[in-house]
Amino acid sequence: MEQEEWIGHLSEVRKRLVIVAGWFLGMLCIGLYVSPAILRFIKSQPNAHDIQWNVFAFTDGLLIYMKCALLFSLLFTVPVLLYQVWVFVRPGLTEHEAKSTLPYIPAAFLLFLSGVAFSYWVVFPMMLRFMKQMNKTVGAVETYGIDRYFSFLFELVFPMAIAFELPVIVLFLTKIGIVTPSSLKMARKYAYLTLAIIGSCISPPDMVSHLSVTVPLILLFEISVFISGRQWRAMQERSA
Repeated sequence: MEQEEWIGHLSEVRKRLVIVAGWFLGMLCIGLYVSPAILRFIKSQPNAHDIQWNVFAFTDGLLIYMKCALLFSLLFTVPVLLYQVWVFVRPGLTEHEAKSTLPYIPAAFLLFLSGVAFSYWVVFPMMLRFMKQMNKTVGAVETYGIDRYFSFLFELVFPMAIAFELPVIVLFLTKIGIVTPSSLKMARKYAYLTLAIIGSCISPPDMVSHLSVTVPLILLFEISVFISGRQWRAMQERSA
């Protein structure tokens, strides 16, 4: 009986993986089609309008094109992956748990997109201006390779996008009892210090830039504390 149950779980995992893989390939095909438009859009933005994207190898253009398509596919596969995980664990959840965890999927996706938008339109321009000014200060001739430009962009955008997942992560940890509102409040000063360090690491070394990045991160933490408090009170009322 246990062997049949184990085989059933493996078959279900295979089914979910096939769905995710099929969706990923479909999104990859769409990504290959829309990548030129995405790259043209990025090039038309004030961040890159005056920067020449040079290539230093025959494959640079192809690699960026493929990376853009791949990232597009990954971005729009994440919600499907999360949903398939939810469907897989759904039989082991109560009706209330299933209904309360399903909204995590769109919430996590929207927060990730918000992090991408904030880092691209706020953090990235500040870093570009600072780096360009530093290059002029040392008398360097600015010649940017397209590969280096996008590597720099991704290194800034994705850590910030992941940081925007904090409210969903805290809500989940509260729901399973790992963190509580009181523990978050006790850790507030350490969290502020950590977020300030992160903000200073991914922003130019001036006060305005530090605040522009650190303040939103602190607000995210406070939103997380507020959401955790509401979730904790709801759990206490249900158990009373």
